[in-house]
Amino acid sequence: MPRVTQIKTNFTAGEVSRRLLGRGDLRAYDNGALSLRNLFIHPTGGITRRSGLAFVDGVRGDGRLVAFEFNTEQTYLLVFSDGKIDVYEDDVRAATVDAPWTAAQLAQITWTQSADTLLVCHPDVPPRKLTRGGADGHWTLSDWSYVTDGEKVLMPFYRFADAAVTVTPSGTTGAITVTASAPVFDPKHDGTRLRIQGKQLRVTGVVSATQVNATVVEALPNANATTVWDEQSFSPLRGWPVSAAFHQDRLVIGGSRDLPNRLWLSRSADLWNFDLGTGKDDEAIEFGILSDQVNAIRAVFSGRHLQLFTSGAEYMVSGDPLTPQNIQVTRQTRIGSPVDRSVPPRDVDGATLFVSRNGKEIREFLYTDTEAAYQANDLALLARHLVVNPRDQDYDQSRRLMFVAMEDGSLGALTVYRLEQVTAWTRLETDGAVRSVAVVGDEVYALVDRAGRWSVERFDDDLNLDAALVGEHDTPTAVWSGLDHLEGRTLSVVADGVVRGSTTVAAGKIVLDPPARRVEAGLPYTHLVEPLPVSLLGQAGVPDPVRLVSVTFRLEETAALSADLGRGVQELPLHRTGPQPAGGVPARISGDRKLRTLGWRRDFDRPLWRIRQDAPLPFTLLSVTMELKVND
Repeated sequence: MPRVTQIKTNFTAGEVSRRLLGRGDLRAYDNGALSLRNLFIHPTGGITRRSGLAFVDGVRGDGRLVAFEFNTEQTYLLVFSDGKIDVYEDDVRAATVDAPWTAAQLAQITWTQSADTLLVCHPDVPPRKLTRGGADGHWTLSDWSYVTDGEKVLMPFYRFADAAVTVTPSGTTGAITVTASAPVFDPKHDGTRLRIQGKQLRVTGVVSATQVNATVVEALPNANATTVWDEQSFSPLRGWPVSAAFHQDRLVIGGSRDLPNRLWLSRSADLWNFDLGTGKDDEAIEFGILSDQVNAIRAVFSGRHLQLFTSGAEYMVSGDPLTPQNIQVTRQTRIGSPVDRSVPPRDVDGATLFVSRNGKEIREFLYTDTEAAYQANDLALLARHLVVNPRDQDYDQSRRLMFVAMEDGSLGALTVYRLEQVTAWTRLETDGAVRSVAVVGDEVYALVDRAGRWSVERFDDDLNLDAALVGEHDTPTAVWSGLDHLEGRTLSVVADGVVRGSTTVAAGKIVLDPPARRVEAGLPYTHLVEPLPVSLLGQAGVPDPVRLVSVTFRLEETAALSADLGRGVQELPLHRTGPQPAGGVPARISGDRKLRTLGWRRDFDRPLWRIRQDAPLPFTLLSVTMELKVND
């Protein structure tokens, strides 16, 4: 009847799928867990009860959260909702701007920022730029403005009509009519621009499908019929840009509604000039992505190279610098990105993390010098069950956590530390559904739907409750108000450091007995640690049964520990014999706590212990040591 000691030194594989239950030979089995809920995984291997969510403000409804960083000291949270953009500075609403996007369109918006300007794209809405003003902090939303040369606008143009179709102008200057040899005009051409033999005209009216009225902007060389003509690439008829980015001092536009696989790069150092000119090194660039599959551009991203994420593949645009002569577009991988929503790719330590088209993977688009190419490793291979059609994501550099808002309302937290080969998933849950996430400076914000009440909330390391507010008074106070956002909800309360019983919000208030000077009130959440079943590979024969003799938890700054060692969840003592903390306030303990257990187990597919804690108190677990007795 031998004894076996197993030490779990870290949780750097995170929560893994039950499909690994037969793979005790993998390192991921040693470092993983069956369930890790509402925990942050540190790159060093330990796990901590996740931060609570501090209530910031009630919002209008579903939408998107966008970070806007004016400089290192001035950062803003932008809340896009149906027809509005609310600007928050230091958790206070500072401005509201009218916007053209409906609630249904917000899932498809994309954005990029340069200095004080945020560019926002949607294939069905004219692109806008949101600008923060000077000292007065005034915010303005306006149309994109291309460079003009007199009355000539240096915007992209494209030939949409069949190559054989000719147009015939009635004159070379002033107000003229333009007649086409086939029905190519539409009422939505009104107000757009045409080019005939390289010279621009402005359409002033659509007479029929074959004729328009126009004003000549640049004198035409002649009035002959010609096949050399085109029209502006973006318009109410042809749709608008899908995505944009800044790369090598150029504005890059990736795809449009009617030209989904086309790429436009502005003139170098002249961001709004898309005149192709004669192909000089600093002039604008335009080309289409042609291959054996559909490649609708879903995002353009400026990384080590200009990266294109399309509906069917990922591309590298190379050239140092990019010029019309040396630019090269090379397909790297064939994963694809979602087409029903826009999930922004994010840079994580030089790799670009993006969501796969099937909605079940988070891929790492990473350049390898040995192959001089990009790879797209699946970071969710061992935790596929946690990735449920992601709808938004952002990366928190300070915690080394990628937050991914899932369609089912959960929030995936992926700890990434490539140097130490750490890729660890955990699932964050709250009493509601997380719909968007944004990292602003060092703060992580979430857009949360709590039974139809929408709010913006912020992760706060000092809190252990959700939708929480903290209040302080100089004297003990019984009635605490300001909780209108949780009207009728049952809350947990930490008063003067002591966990109180549940209480219900009525008229935006709660009543405490006895009164308290400092109160944290909010919605409770439970953290769960459930290890993988014990693996006894290498033991002689098949051990049957097994007994957990003792388990030692190595804790750090922990105020409460509730665990199930085979007889149900129990709150375990953290304090050894000696003076207990005064006032009932639980002290934070660091060190080992060894607990002994009884009973033999024959069900090898179940963990021998688990931690489940509702108490809104700090918890950090560094390692676990198990002493087992096996009957062979």
